[in-house]
Amino acid sequence: MRSMKKLLLVAILAAVVIVSVGSVSAGLFDFLGGDTNSTDTSLDGKEVNLAAAASLKNVFDDKLIPMFEKQYPGVKVTPTYASSGDLQTQIENGLETDVFMSAANKQMDALVEKGIIDNSTNLQFLENKVVLIVPADSNSNISSFDDLKDVEGNIAIGDPESVPAGQYAKEVLNNTGIWDDVESKLSLGTDVTAVLNQVAQGSAECGIVYATDAKSTDDVKVICEAPEDALNTPVIYPIAAIKDTNDTDATNKFMDFLQTKEAKDVFVDYGFTLHE
Repeated sequence: MRSMKKLLLVAILAAVVIVSVGSVSAGLFDFLGGDTNSTDTSLDGKEVNLAAAASLKNVFDDKLIPMFEKQYPGVKVTPTYASSGDLQTQIENGLETDVFMSAANKQMDALVEKGIIDNSTNLQFLENKVVLIVPADSNSNISSFDDLKDVEGNIAIGDPESVPAGQYAKEVLNNTGIWDDVESKLSLGTDVTAVLNQVAQGSAECGIVYATDAKSTDDVKVICEAPEDALNTPVIYPIAAIKDTNDTDATNKFMDFLQTKEAKDVFVDYGFTLHE
């Protein structure tokens, strides 16, 4: 009888050890970066509609949206990319949007004034740089913005009426005193991606884009950054939730995710600077 009790005790202790080791192993697996999918089924079937500046397309499509959807498998993120001014107009006219990320404060502020943005979520999030680019195989003698006065071909910039990158470009050209010399040479793009493509394909001799756009392709090379005193304000990317979002919980999860260290590191990898 005593032997039976010992065997039973050993069996119980073994079971306890197996369960404990299993729990520790699972916790260690999670800690080391194992499956981090959310078990929150309340978000299943939800959708987050993102309206983001064209210069954010690569970082969202390549990395951030897949990362978020892996973490929350029940949620789908549907992006719309365009110039910030175009997105502002679309949102004002009823574009189904939950989160707006602009390439300038002007468009965000306009939506705030119209009561469309939940201003409690409005965050000054990222910064970018304005750079002068030429095709990668160019033998151009351009070495500074001042040299644009002597350019004979097209100079591509975003349309200053609606594209923040174009507004920044115009500001740089004005503040360096060469706007009047280059205005007739300008080829206006509908967004910063269009400007990048003009230069990459050689239809423009040079162009002015964000540093992150130039970094996204080997088809262009950066000549220089805009002089610090040529921009009155930094290139800020604000982000905010729409006041009448379709699903507050899913939208908040997405906004929170973008502010995690993991997501911020991705933005930095793509050439953005975190706004402090």
